Amino acid sequence: MTDVLITVDTEMTSSLHRKGLRATENVASSIFGRTSSGEFGVGWQMERMDEHGLKGVFFVDPMPALVYGEALLADIVGPILARGHDVQLHIHTEWLEWARSSPVGERRGRNIGDFSRADQLVLLRLARELIERAGAPLPIAFRAGNFGANDDTISVLTELGIAWDSSVNADYLGRECRVSFDAERHMPIVHGGLIELPVSGLNDRPGHFRPAQICAISRWEMRAALDHAVQDGHALFNIVTHSFEMLSRDRQRPNRAVTGRFEALCRKIADTSGLRTARIGELDPTVLLGTDKARLASNRLRTLARHGEQALATWFYERKWRPA
Repeated sequence: MTDVLITVDTEMTSSLHRKGLRATENVASSIFGRTSSGEFGVGWQMERMDEHGLKGVFFVDPMPALVYGEALLADIVGPILARGHDVQLHIHTEWLEWARSSPVGERRGRNIGDFSRADQLVLLRLARELIERAGAPLPIAFRAGNFGANDDTISVLTELGIAWDSSVNADYLGRECRVSFDAERHMPIVHGGLIELPVSGLNDRPGHFRPAQICAISRWEMRAALDHAVQDGHALFNIVTHSFEMLSRDRQRPNRAVTGRFEALCRKIADTSGLRTARIGELDPTVLLGTDKARLASNRLRTLARHGEQALATWFYERKWRPA
């Protein structure tokens, strides 16, 4: 079996706060995906997964609690846990700019990896406490916001007893992600005292990685990558999306191309005997850790088809006006 992680970076949007949106408005847009056509955020995602008997992993960012107060975190975490999905730890340190009281004084950074090791220890310990006070179990896994971790982050996570990390995305290595990691590595591996779960993907052209993110690859590419994982005996396939990813960029409407991809993903996993979803705590290290496996090789037709699909989706869902 190939275990599939459907991971959802569950986060409020700092740019909306900068524009003056209140906490309730930010939560409604960023977490619950509220539009005039309905809600297409974490609730909608869980409904689609529930319909197919799947489980998701929600990496929840608690840092907005430093700005808005802790009560909102329970409102985010509670519904996820109530439906049997997984809550793990995420962090976006840009929220320190507006924090009522910062645990690291005046020091600021967009990513956790922008801070010293000592400051990272303070911030990650606080983030873990905030998530627990919101009602979540002690987190055992972490993903850095913007994949912006470094080697100090891995060291701090190990010190805190967090056994799993998913901050490595080969598309971000050498940029936001400064973890010392082989960009060609596709399978989980023990790294710095914990188990690294790199984001999966495929090569969309020779030598070029495209992450398995809902808004980044087409249905065809996702199906092909999952079939390849089963046929090649991959122990894990790690997919990423966001709580607000089903919406247009201006958050005014659902992007039906992206919602269609998510629905197709759920059907594909449910209908394929060699695939099953998992929570982080259900992963078996003795199965996961072993020989690396190659990503799906590039296919020009698949890539061109996605470019066409993306162009149509932009035309229909990302314009201020839309065709009747």
